[in-house]
Amino acid sequence: MQVESFLETSADRYPHKTALVSGGRRLRYQAVEEQANRLAHSLVSEGIERGDRVAVYLDNSVEAVVSIFAILKAGGVFLVVNPTTKADKLAYILNNCRAKGLVMPASKAAMLAGMDTPHLQRVWLAGGGQEEPPLVGKRAITLADVLNDPAVPAERPGRTCIDIDLAALIYTSGSTGRPKGVMLTHLNIVSAATSITTYLENTADDIILNVLPLSFDYGLYQVLMAFKAGGTILLERSFTYPHSTLQTMICEKVTGFPIVPTISAVLLQMDLSAYEFPALRYITNTAAALPTGHIRRLRALFPKVRIYSMYGLTECKRVSYLPPDQIDIRPSSVGRGMPNEEVYIVDEDGRRVGPGTVGELVVRGSNVMKGYWELPEETEQRLKPGPLPGEKVLHTGDLFQMDEEGYLYFVGRKDDIIKTRGEKVSPREIEEVLHALPGVAEAAVIGIPDAVLGQAIQAIVCLRDEAELTEQDIQRHCAEHLEDFMVPQSVVFMNTLPRTDSGKVSKKLLAARPGVGA
Repeated sequence: MQVESFLETSADRYPHKTALVSGGRRLRYQAVEEQANRLAHSLVSEGIERGDRVAVYLDNSVEAVVSIFAILKAGGVFLVVNPTTKADKLAYILNNCRAKGLVMPASKAAMLAGMDTPHLQRVWLAGGGQEEPPLVGKRAITLADVLNDPAVPAERPGRTCIDIDLAALIYTSGSTGRPKGVMLTHLNIVSAATSITTYLENTADDIILNVLPLSFDYGLYQVLMAFKAGGTILLERSFTYPHSTLQTMICEKVTGFPIVPTISAVLLQMDLSAYEFPALRYITNTAAALPTGHIRRLRALFPKVRIYSMYGLTECKRVSYLPPDQIDIRPSSVGRGMPNEEVYIVDEDGRRVGPGTVGELVVRGSNVMKGYWELPEETEQRLKPGPLPGEKVLHTGDLFQMDEEGYLYFVGRKDDIIKTRGEKVSPREIEEVLHALPGVAEAAVIGIPDAVLGQAIQAIVCLRDEAELTEQDIQRHCAEHLEDFMVPQSVVFMNTLPRTDSGKVSKKLLAARPGVGA
């Protein structure tokens, strides 16, 4: 099976059903299918061949979704670039994967004028906004003309890919500071989407609201999974206006709402007493583990809603989920491995360890990436020989422990572990304690160099609007709940925490902030 079949099968089954709502527009499955077919024919006629990379540099929109499926139908490999990405980084990504095509807003086309992208040949321009500049050495095509031209075939082009071919590149931050492309095959994506829709019990009746960027795999999969199930996807550009988003949830009878800890923190600071969500069936969280305190408060706010606490990473999309009937029993767990996947924990020598022992989490399954685009050394660091001859398994770089029943508990990134007074300290454990303190909206913990301790523990805290807490209050609370060597030596108060495009707190950016690390 190929990923484009998600759209095609649903278009055959539910041609007149609403598939996509975005920017005030509502498209039925038949319309999305026809537009994707037209753009696919345009891609092919402009020289896009099987395996060619085509970038989508658009906000969450109808055009972005149509472009993704059109690229797949043409046999290409799509990559979605965050629309806030600046010119230098965009140029790096386009050149790194040697993208042959690009779909972007006409209003941003001027940024290509001084950009050296020798492999880029064709640019499809969406929308208006300003006079189109000359694109030296490149052919510019108006996307609307392609999508609305009855002379362009609306029938499906012939299929060229098989399931082991590349379907997508998802660029994620790299250790060198340059983003690296995670290679995902059709099989990877279909396997992950099948497993996730299985445990979420998605059906054609689901209406999913997505405020996460499509450049983030968690956001991207909301579209893919909705189309796979024959449901409806509502695309918002962000969660900037939460009251408006919540009103949309009510009006559209949304059944599924994917969030990240940032959104959770915002929701928990709002007065939701005026809102009722009778249609809402589930809330999911991944990217970073939700603090236990957040989970308990969300359960209180949404008592009839299933909350799925999950763990994943771009290299395999998703790893685990906690069944909703377990969330009150073991709220600090991120669950067990999802369907059609095996997970286990190894020590520093690669040997499997038993329950209660901290080690690196390893993932086996057809959802595991093909590797990093043209980075063989970094690929070998992550994909290592597995238990069966010739297979490779994913070493996540994350430390976990597992209980007797197979439930996983996140300890921290291997690189984030703080070594202080000869002890290894998990920032996650301290952050859990901080989030339990009334008045704390968000918190992060880092280690900073210290001549005596090796590393000193520093807490960075964002307070709720009405809270009045001091450094001494924070330290006193930690001393009551943690061993003495885990109590932060210093506390820095900030209004917001810096984040990656995927919504995770960026401790690298955090350490670079004025006042942090001092």
